Amino acid sequence: MGLDEDALEYHESEPPGKVEISTTKPTNTQRDLSLAYSPGVAAPCNHIAANNDDAFRYTAKGNMVGVVSNGSAVLGLGDIGAQASKPVMEGKGVLFKRFADIDVFDIELDQDDPQDIITSVAAMEPTFGGINLEDISAPDCFEIEEELRERMDIPVFHDDQHGTAIISGAALLNVCDVTGKDISELNIVFSGAGASAIATARFYVSLGARKENIVMCDSSGPITPDRDDVNEYKQEFANETDAEDLAGAMAGADVFVGLSVGGIVSEEMVQSMAADPAVFAMANPDPEIGYEEAKNARDDTVIMATGRSDYPNQVNNVLGFPFLFRGALDVRATDINEPMKRAAAEALAELARQDVPDAVVKAYGDEPLRYGPNYVIPKPLDPRVLFEVAPAVAEAAIESGAARQDLDLDSYSEQLEARLGKGREMMRVVLNKAKADPKRVVLAEGGDEKIIRAAYQLLEQGIAEPVLIGDAEEIRRTAADLGLEFDPEIVDPDAHDLAPYADRLHELRQRKGITRREAGELIKDGNYLGSTMVEMGDADAMLTGLMHHYPEALRAPLQVVGTADSAEYAAGVYMLTFKDRVIFCADTTVNQDPDTAVLQEVTKRTAELARRFNVEPRAALLSYSDFGSVRNEATARIRDAADALRADASVDFPVDGEMQADTAVVSEMLEDTYEFTDLDEPANVLVFPNLEAGNIAYKLLQRLGGAEAIGPMLVGMDKPVHVLQRGDEVKDIVNLAGVAVVDAQEEE
Repeated sequence: MGLDEDALEYHESEPPGKVEISTTKPTNTQRDLSLAYSPGVAAPCNHIAANNDDAFRYTAKGNMVGVVSNGSAVLGLGDIGAQASKPVMEGKGVLFKRFADIDVFDIELDQDDPQDIITSVAAMEPTFGGINLEDISAPDCFEIEEELRERMDIPVFHDDQHGTAIISGAALLNVCDVTGKDISELNIVFSGAGASAIATARFYVSLGARKENIVMCDSSGPITPDRDDVNEYKQEFANETDAEDLAGAMAGADVFVGLSVGGIVSEEMVQSMAADPAVFAMANPDPEIGYEEAKNARDDTVIMATGRSDYPNQVNNVLGFPFLFRGALDVRATDINEPMKRAAAEALAELARQDVPDAVVKAYGDEPLRYGPNYVIPKPLDPRVLFEVAPAVAEAAIESGAARQDLDLDSYSEQLEARLGKGREMMRVVLNKAKADPKRVVLAEGGDEKIIRAAYQLLEQGIAEPVLIGDAEEIRRTAADLGLEFDPEIVDPDAHDLAPYADRLHELRQRKGITRREAGELIKDGNYLGSTMVEMGDADAMLTGLMHHYPEALRAPLQVVGTADSAEYAAGVYMLTFKDRVIFCADTTVNQDPDTAVLQEVTKRTAELARRFNVEPRAALLSYSDFGSVRNEATARIRDAADALRADASVDFPVDGEMQADTAVVSEMLEDTYEFTDLDEPANVLVFPNLEAGNIAYKLLQRLGGAEAIGPMLVGMDKPVHVLQRGDEVKDIVNLAGVAVVDAQEEE
């Protein structure tokens, strides 16, 4: 089946299209409905009638954008009309929601007269917090945007003009950084003089380029002051030049910007450009010159960007508009002005210079993504774009006077993280605690690339003071290859005096069959060395497991650090986050067939962990039986553990069992069928009857239930030790290190 057939099936399958309306408040009872509609709506209506700004408080206006088009200039399709443009506008709404959690109504207007469009859109101001104009032909789009910006008190943004300008502007800033050129000295040539080209040229001037250094070419050649066949918008970039055509204009140019048609630039034209040129060939789907052709045209560095996703440096507008509107909406901006657009471009440029998360690398086929000629623009699927661009836009709106509402920019990033999932919100709680008092965390597998990248982030973000175990020369070489400029603390087993650690290991294990000579050999192993460093107080916490199977990685910490004085058992816990709830699952990694004492211990330790995430625990001990409905040795063991916990004076949280999993998490079952239970709300700590059940359950919830899994977090150890899963990403290592730091803080 070809792409067209796939696309038609995708759009046609039930329900047709790509978007739907969903409710954000309960609608289960008659009272819910009376609050949602009549008579409950009267109260907010009256408040809004008295104060229009209350619409942001009581309705979805503040998170609602109108995507408006008449279908007169749909990318790659031309003037196909309003109705035919609807799939594109729905798609735009999908991108707004996916990348910035912004709701959209797509508005297709069957109107050709710019004044009719202006009147229609302006009349819809009460509905929306912002307007995104889309696929409207030039020069009408200029008139429509300019007049709507004057008439409307909400942001109006024509993405076809400004989106490409902002994203390619970010690339231009990094071109200057990579090549060492000054933006004010760049000679820039444009192929194309439509809405996008003119807006891009204006934006480059805003970034520091000089208008007199720009040559803009349309289908008739360079635009010069003596040409009388150009409109007022093109005339803005009319400059004197000796060039008679595009080829002549490109000779000696530093930057080529293509916003025209495919295949019009030759290798010879690229060869005529200045040293280390930038070629932004952004015609879609076929660029003005092919990627390989441009790169192979000369021996020096050609920084090539296109609009295509199958080549490096994709100029994709999705890097801009969702985050511009997110920042603008959150400060109730009246406009998206030039400082806000510059802030977005600068934030994107800075983000490209940072280490790229593993998840982004995997999403793009594991190709290397490191700042340089082949990576001057972040990838659209990089979740950090939201946290970097939206705050920058919001801050610029506040400073430029476009904002009607102030923001605490420090907490704003955390609010944005919560929009991407409960897991990020929960981890932010722990990472903030960690940053308040960073601890020394020894990383037993310090030579691994992911560990080194995690160590850099831990230092950079102030979460922990990492100590890497491994070959010092190799670690520093890897860090340099990764472009990470930092000087981590390294314990090199081949260069450090390990005798004190070997002596301590021998002391701890001499009655377990370990001789002093054997201890001297074992201590060279990162797991034993890291464990002994933590046990002796030379480090506050330890992470291992990335390159070992879980039982193998856990062996040394259990032998050296051991469990806490008040604990006989360790356990592995996963935190699973859903859209509206968090649950802690135990034990998922350590105890195969726990008895009553182990179940009690695991429950208490998991409850303590929940509180480190600011979650008040409510524990359920799970079984296939509900409160004695099945009586045998297995259910009795769980029931006895629950009884013992309820009788334990040190247990200050609700706990019950044995109970089935749905009973534990469905409020109606707890309230209606088992009203006697000690749980007045659904459980958030789920204790499984054995390792098999726990491991199966958390993986099913993660894969089929859409939960984000954080862990495993090891509880019950005498000092903070956590074992990573093989294949964990850098963010997982950073998160678990944050948990270890908070554990160490609790130890104090």
